[in-house]
Amino acid sequence: MTTARYELSHLDTLEAESVEIMREVAAEFERPVLLFSGGKDSVVMLRLAQKAFWPAPIPFPVMHVDTGHNFPEVLEYRDRMVTDLGVRLVVASVQASIDAGRVREDHPLASRNRLQTVSLLDAIEAHGFDAVFGGARRDEEKARAKERVFSFRDEFGQWDPKNQRPELWRLYNGRHSKGEHIRVFPLSNWTELDVWQYLAREEMPLPSIYFTHRRRVVRRDGMVMAVNEFFPAREDEEVLEMAVRYRTVGDATCTAAVESTAATYEAVITEVSSTRITERGATRADDRFSEAAMEDRKKEGYF
Repeated sequence: MTTARYELSHLDTLEAESVEIMREVAAEFERPVLLFSGGKDSVVMLRLAQKAFWPAPIPFPVMHVDTGHNFPEVLEYRDRMVTDLGVRLVVASVQASIDAGRVREDHPLASRNRLQTVSLLDAIEAHGFDAVFGGARRDEEKARAKERVFSFRDEFGQWDPKNQRPELWRLYNGRHSKGEHIRVFPLSNWTELDVWQYLAREEMPLPSIYFTHRRRVVRRDGMVMAVNEFFPAREDEEVLEMAVRYRTVGDATCTAAVESTAATYEAVITEVSSTRITERGATRADDRFSEAAMEDRKKEGYF
C-alpha cells in the first residue's frame, strides 16, 4: 500500500505562513492596521488578508503614509483597490504634518521620505493602532534582515535592534503596554522573486509603472530618475526618453527607475531572476546616505 504524499509548493508555504501571522494578529490585538501604499509588497499583503479572512471582509483598515510626492499612477491604483475591496483607508499626510509644524522640510523639492516617520507615529497614536502590518522583507536590506516578524516598538515608536524578542518555533510575542505597539512583517521570509511569482499566480493587477513604459528621465548619481514636478532636471543634465519600469514605489524624489523592456509578469520574473542587486539597493537614493541609513530611520520609528 502506497501513501500519497501531500506537499505544498514554496509559494503555498509562504502564503500559509503569512496567513497564519495575520490571523494571529487579528486574534491577539484590538486595533491592527495594514500599511498600503499601492506598491507590490502591500498588494501581496492585501491579497493575503483577503484569503486569511474570506468570506468575511478584511477586519482592519489600511493606511497610506502620503508624502505628497507620489506617482499619480500609484495613487489612482490605491484608490481603486480600496474602493473595490470596500476597506477603510486612513491617510497620514506628511503635508499636514508640515503645515502643523510637526516636521520641517529643507526645501519644497527635498525628499520627504524621512519625514514620514512623524506622520506615521502621529496616525498610530491618533487612531490607537496597536499592531501595524508592514511589507518589509529580509532580502531587501540588512537592517530589515535582522528584524523580527513581531517587532516591538516603545511608547515613542522606536526600535531597539539589540533588544528583540526571540521567535523560536514561530511563536510570536505580542505583549505590549498602553502606548506601545508591534510592527508585524508577514512577508519577512519572502524574496522579490517570490513576490512577483505570487502576483503572477494570483493574477493581481499592479500600477502600470511596474511594467515597461516610456518616461522622461535623467541620470543622476548612477540612477535613472524620472523628471517631474517634484524632481526637475538640472541645467547641466540631459533629459532622455527611455523605456523603464520601477522595481519599488516610494517618494518620487528618491525612487529611481531601471531600464527595462519587461511588459508582462513573465518578463519581469525573468529579469528579477537574473539580477544581483536588491530593488532598494538599485533604486532608492534615501538608502545611500550612509551604510546605516535604513537602520537609523527604523530606530526613529520608520517602517
